[in-house]
Amino acid sequence: MNEDLLKAIEEKLPQFSKRQKLIANFILEHYEKAAYMTALKLGNAVSVSESTVVRFAIEMGYEGYPQFQRSLQSHIKNRLTSIQRMDVTRSRIGDENPVAGVLNQDIDKIRRTLEIVDKEKFEDAVSTILAAKRIYIQGAMSSSLLASFMHYYLRMIFDKTTLVGAVGTSELYQQMIHIGEGDLLIAMSFPRYASSTINACRFAHESGAHIIAITDSESSPLTQFAHTSLYAYSDMVSFVDSLVAPMSLINALIAMVSAANRCRVEQTFSKLEQLWDSNEVYKKDV
Repeated sequence: MNEDLLKAIEEKLPQFSKRQKLIANFILEHYEKAAYMTALKLGNAVSVSESTVVRFAIEMGYEGYPQFQRSLQSHIKNRLTSIQRMDVTRSRIGDENPVAGVLNQDIDKIRRTLEIVDKEKFEDAVSTILAAKRIYIQGAMSSSLLASFMHYYLRMIFDKTTLVGAVGTSELYQQMIHIGEGDLLIAMSFPRYASSTINACRFAHESGAHIIAITDSESSPLTQFAHTSLYAYSDMVSFVDSLVAPMSLINALIAMVSAANRCRVEQTFSKLEQLWDSNEVYKKDV
């Protein structure tokens, strides 16, 4: 369904049976919790059977409850406040060991990302990075950490690599003023999507540059400007964004790009090792 799911539920509310209305009202009032409940838990929350919840999902136009749940998660993840994220995390982990709960969720996100990676698009992204005249990298809020990480390594391979700071609109344009045809913007953003990253993509698109978006799904606002979109699962852990899957995807990109520039990378790190050693950058073994 392309329309807003919560709005669709609200519009169909008068048509539902008494039990379906119980489900609908719970979702509308507690969507941040309902999105991560199993059909059984949702049914228990409103005192209806699991099969009634499944039929509700089908009534909403989905093949079953899993499809409905994924759609609900996709629709609401950009709405959640930090406080709501904390509540969702508590309900998802429950009585489980918190360390195990968080790590298991991260493992699951990497696994699910591996399943959806489009090999052809990934290889296209690598080729585009290798062919770019200049590379701009932008990410705001928590995604700025991903952008900084990618810039740190790509600047050791390419001379003209620019990290665009997470700044106001006017400063953003100043940093990207020379971007144009033959150049590349690598933009990354996950719910809640940063306006500055969307603006960077729009400006790069209007300037004729190529854009690689690293984001969570095809519904991301970055994809409307991107020539190549790579998806990685991102989810909340309390008010903290879980970025393990995007980081792994970026690691893979850097590994492939460096492999294609092996000689240059080896020369760069050979010089760096000499400089690090002579300046005692790293503590030597005692």
